[in-house]
Amino acid sequence: MGKRNSQRKKVSLLDSDDDDSASSSSTSRSDLVLAQGIEDVQLDKESSLDQALDALYEKRGTTRERALSSIIEAFSSNLQHLFVEKKFATLLHQCLNSIKRGSAKEASLACHAIGLLALTVGHGDNAHEILEESVPPISQALKSSSESSKISWLLECLAIVTFIGANDPEETERSMQIMWQLLHPKLGSNVVARKPSAEVITAVVSAWSFLLTTMDGWKLNPKNWQGSISYFSSLLDKDDRSVRIAAGEALALIFEVGSLEKFFIEPKGPSDSSIHEENIHREGFTHIQGLKGKILNQVRNLSVEAGGKGSVKKDLNSQRNSFRDILEFLEGGYCPETSMKIGGDSLNTSTWSQLIQLNFLKHFLRGGFVKHMQENEFLHEVFGFTPKRKHLSGSEHHLSSGEKRMYKSPNSVVNKARTQLLNKQRMLSQGRKRLWAMDIMPVLAEKPCQWMRVETQAIMQLVWVMKSCRCNLWLNSRCKLKAES
Repeated sequence: MGKRNSQRKKVSLLDSDDDDSASSSSTSRSDLVLAQGIEDVQLDKESSLDQALDALYEKRGTTRERALSSIIEAFSSNLQHLFVEKKFATLLHQCLNSIKRGSAKEASLACHAIGLLALTVGHGDNAHEILEESVPPISQALKSSSESSKISWLLECLAIVTFIGANDPEETERSMQIMWQLLHPKLGSNVVARKPSAEVITAVVSAWSFLLTTMDGWKLNPKNWQGSISYFSSLLDKDDRSVRIAAGEALALIFEVGSLEKFFIEPKGPSDSSIHEENIHREGFTHIQGLKGKILNQVRNLSVEAGGKGSVKKDLNSQRNSFRDILEFLEGGYCPETSMKIGGDSLNTSTWSQLIQLNFLKHFLRGGFVKHMQENEFLHEVFGFTPKRKHLSGSEHHLSSGEKRMYKSPNSVVNKARTQLLNKQRMLSQGRKRLWAMDIMPVLAEKPCQWMRVETQAIMQLVWVMKSCRCNLWLNSRCKLKAES
C-alpha cells in the first residue's frame, strides 16, 4: 500500500507539472495570437489611411470630405509616424489642393489635417516645409473667403504650422501680419473693407496671441503692432463675450511679454532735437500709464459684470473668472496657475504664455488632446511635461481604445482564435486525466504485477498527448518511475 501511495503521489506531481507546461504553452500561444492581432490592427489602420489618401484624388467633393474626416480621426487618435514617413509630401499637397479648390467644409477639414500633420512631424525640416508650402494658399484663401467657420480654421492652421515650423522671428511675424490684416486691411482704390464677424475677430486675436507667446518682446518690429493695445482695449467694450475674453488675454500677454512701447502709437515730433525726443518718451510713458489705467477700469468692470437679459450663466461665469485673473495680474503681477490631469500625470502652467498655448492646442486637437499630450514629444518639450511611462514586459502591450475594441471584443477574430486555443487545451487535459483514471490506475490498484505489460501500451497512448502539449518533461519523469519500480 505504501508503494502504491508513493506511486500515486508521483503521478499526481507529474500531472501538476504537465498542467503547468500546458498552461505555459497556452499562454505562449495566446501571446503570439495577441501580438499577431495587434500587428493586424496596425496594418488595417495603415491600409485605411492609404485608402483615404487615394480618395483625395476623387472628383466628388463629398468623397474627399469623408476621406479627410477619416484622416483627421486617425491622426487625432494616434501618432501616425510610419504613415507620415512614407506619404508626408503626398498628404500635404492633397490637403493644400483641397484648400485651393474645395468647398468651405473641405477646406476646413484640410486645414485641420495639415495642422495634425505638423504636430505629428514636430519641429524640423518637414515642419518648415509645411509652413512654406501652406502660407501662400492660406493667405489667398483668407482674402477670398467670406465664411466665418472656414476663416477660423484657416487661421488655426496658419497658427499651428507657424508655431511648429517657423525658424526665426521674421517668419512668425509674417504669419501674425497675415492674421492682423483681416482686422486692419490695407485698402486700395478697388478694395472695399469688410466688417469681420465676432467669430472671426475672436479667431484672429486668439491665433495672433498664440504666436505672440513664442516671441521675444525686444525682437518685435514696432512698425507692425503700433496701436494694438488701443485696439484690444476697444474690443473690451464689444457685446460678444468671446471677443472680450480673447482681447483681455491678449492684453495680459502683451504686458507679460513687455516692450510695451512697441504696441502703442508714439506721439510724433521733430527727430533732430534731443529735447524733443526726451519729451516724446516722457509723453509716451504718460500715455502708456493712462492707457493701462483705462484697461484696469475696463477689466475690473468685466470681472464683476452682472448678467443681463438672455445671458448664459456659464459664459458669464467664464468671463468673470478670466477677468479676475487678468485684473490680479495687471494689479499685482500674479499669473494664474492651472493644473490639469493627463492620464495619471499633472500638466501645470504658471504664465499667461503657457496658458494661452495650452488652451489653443486643446481647442485645436479636441478629442485627440490627451493622446497627443501623452505621446507627442514635441508637446512634451513645449510644456516641459514628462508623462509616467509604463515599461511593459514582453507579454504586455499598451493599447488604444480602438485597438481594445478590435481584439478584445467577444466577436473579434483574435478573441475567437484565443477561445478555440483554450478549448483545445482544455479538451487535451481532460482526455489525459480520463486515460489515467480509466486505464492505468485500476491496473495499478488490482494487479500491480501486470504493470510491466500495461505500461508500454499506456505510454504509447500518451505520446500523442505529450507531443501536442510539448510536455517532454513528463515523459522523461515517467521513464524514471519505470526504472525505479
